[in-house]
Amino acid sequence: MARHVFLTGPPGVGKTTLIHKASEVLKSSGVPVDGFYTEEVRQGGRRIGFDVVTLSGTRGPLSRVGLEPPPGKRECRVGQYVVDLTSFEQLALPVLRNADCSSGPGQRVCVIDEIGKMELFSQLFIQAVRQTLSTPGTIILGTIPVPKGKPLALVEEIRNRKDVKVFNSPYCVIEDQSKFSSCVSQSTLTEPGWRQKLLQSLLNSEWKKRAPVVPTSVSPPFYLRWIP
Repeated sequence: MARHVFLTGPPGVGKTTLIHKASEVLKSSGVPVDGFYTEEVRQGGRRIGFDVVTLSGTRGPLSRVGLEPPPGKRECRVGQYVVDLTSFEQLALPVLRNADCSSGPGQRVCVIDEIGKMELFSQLFIQAVRQTLSTPGTIILGTIPVPKGKPLALVEEIRNRKDVKVFNSPYCVIEDQSKFSSCVSQSTLTEPGWRQKLLQSLLNSEWKKRAPVVPTSVSPPFYLRWIP
């Protein structure tokens, strides 16, 4: 049975926004939630990089255009962006380790947005994600990129795990973010069958597909659909 839930899809379809909404609903239901998300940084209307932001509000650089790596350190680059590995690890690793070490009754949710090329330069992060995936009582709500170019080993490992379900959200946008809370407010981690209720709510008609061009390979009418 699936324990962890991951979203995937092209940039800009609303994965991070959906993660935020899910986190808010779970927190309001009394479920312990911790983790981090990534957010683009703009200057003068131009994107200059990305920040990593913890759910407690701590922020630091993940990558920047033209960033110089520390002396003696190799450059970790994705396109025009150079990853600030030290900053990322200082923020992301404690969050994952806290999720692994937390004790007490009930389930806990760890948000990881995302597990992508930039984040995977960190071997310590890869180890921490694997540990969190295997920690009893911890459920990961995360995002992974769509397959493109050379496969990312950890991403493919996650896709193939029997305790993971992956949602694909292609060519879609969220029509009304406020509907998410009303959809899932009845589903908490303390109720029997909460996963099925939560995931089914994501597939109901509250979510509308709004794509100007939809390839014939994409089956309507869902905002999210299972990846086989």
